[in-house]
Amino acid sequence: MKYNTEINRRKTFAIISHPDAGKTTLTEKFLLFGGAIQTAGAVKSNKIKKHATSDFMEIERQRGISVATSVMSFEYKGKLINLLDTPGHKDFAEDTYRTLTAVDSVVLVIDSVNGVEDQTRRLMEVVRMRNTPVIVFVNKMDRDGKNRFDLLEEIEKELNIALHPMTWPINSGKDFKGVYNLHDKNLVLFTANTRGLDEDVLQIDDLSDKMLTTRVGETDAAQLREDVELIDGVYGRLDAAAYLSGKTAPVFFGSAVNNFGVKEMLDTFIRIAPVPMPRQTSLREINPEEDKFSGFVFKIHANLDPKHRDRIAFLRVCSGRFERNTYYHHVRMERNFRFSNPYTFLARQKDVIDEAYPGDVVGLFDTGNFKIGDTLTEGENFFFTGIPSFSPEIFKEVVNKDPMKTKQLEKGLLQLTDEGVAQLFTQFGGNKKIIGCVGELQFEVIQYRLLQEYGASVQFNTLPFYKACWLTSKDKKKLEDFARFKMANIGEDKDGHMVYLAQSEWFLNTERQNNPDIEFHFTSEIHK
Repeated sequence: MKYNTEINRRKTFAIISHPDAGKTTLTEKFLLFGGAIQTAGAVKSNKIKKHATSDFMEIERQRGISVATSVMSFEYKGKLINLLDTPGHKDFAEDTYRTLTAVDSVVLVIDSVNGVEDQTRRLMEVVRMRNTPVIVFVNKMDRDGKNRFDLLEEIEKELNIALHPMTWPINSGKDFKGVYNLHDKNLVLFTANTRGLDEDVLQIDDLSDKMLTTRVGETDAAQLREDVELIDGVYGRLDAAAYLSGKTAPVFFGSAVNNFGVKEMLDTFIRIAPVPMPRQTSLREINPEEDKFSGFVFKIHANLDPKHRDRIAFLRVCSGRFERNTYYHHVRMERNFRFSNPYTFLARQKDVIDEAYPGDVVGLFDTGNFKIGDTLTEGENFFFTGIPSFSPEIFKEVVNKDPMKTKQLEKGLLQLTDEGVAQLFTQFGGNKKIIGCVGELQFEVIQYRLLQEYGASVQFNTLPFYKACWLTSKDKKKLEDFARFKMANIGEDKDGHMVYLAQSEWFLNTERQNNPDIEFHFTSEIHK
């Protein structure tokens, strides 16, 4: 219990959205409020003019998308906020999934013009698996979008979550005049293109106040009164317990690019978002208040600094206090390690720290000792659960275009797949290297990084596989026989676990029926 003050000061959350909903822009506005940056980088029409703070990989800057999760820490109103910005692009969903295992709550950004989109649905499925608390930010209110009541109904129905409006918009598009804060009873007026941190806020405790009509006009004042009466009748007060259990999501309306409506959400977030929560392990539930340190690696990133060939493992602290230059037990390797330069992050900037507490994300220099999901403790042998690898959907053979660079290629493939951008399989009875990814863009990123960071030039040849399934069986001989008969479709993952590469759903179902003693798994977590 001796670290309670530090634990209760921390809020660790991720921002998630469909691509182009305005997630990276919102991230920057949070950093502005926290005083972590002075000017925002504009991410517009996929061309980054001033590079967005959280997009630090060259290919991200070229394309204007986030493909690697960034970690940013900043202080706001006495709270230490750890913000994890996630890739919006669907091809990087697995990286986002792992990031969601390291946070205690989520801010979901919805584009008011497009409403709920494919990636929004996928991400929310992951959030629901863990009952993570969600706050919704409806962005781009200064554009002509959907009717606000219709949009709320669509979000509730599509994402299977109850909503609770905390602010309410006055019009949208070119007629957007601002929002009424239902909790604080004040009117926040919108001025386009100001992008400042000072908002025009009027305290209006009673909506019959003539000041409302003076500022927004008679028609809009009457509409707001009607809307608020309806909302109060339907939603009442926010049930904090329902939010914390992931059943109800508070909703805010605004325009991230104009820095409008963001402060109201941030102020509510620090008031209601959960502090670091208990985590499940292979032995027992670990409470943040426990005296002994524990944490897990949820992300690995190589070559964060192009000048130095570094690898950084991102560790979420789960209990106790992490201290610099202290030996900790690496459970999988059964060895002790100490870290002389642990970092906290503000995107690209790194600061060496002496200590960290539950909720914090620490960057550890790694010389190849870490894999995603690894656990560090003060001696106890357990590992944190719930960090699987999913079956890829696209498979390609790696063809080396420069045999002189074979060693560099092998090193690059191992390091990049350790990061979790893709999965690496080796076909049985040969050295054919197969990369499995969720989307095409990942192959572009791997090809680009192999060349830029390792000097290895490759081409990818598409393979006719539909899914990778991890195989287990109580009968070892049956597994060996199956592998021998299906050699062309059998490979190993990086940890030496047997994988069946099915050509189609029909083939997969046939093999499952014909081999009842063999289990076919769609995630790798069974081996943990």
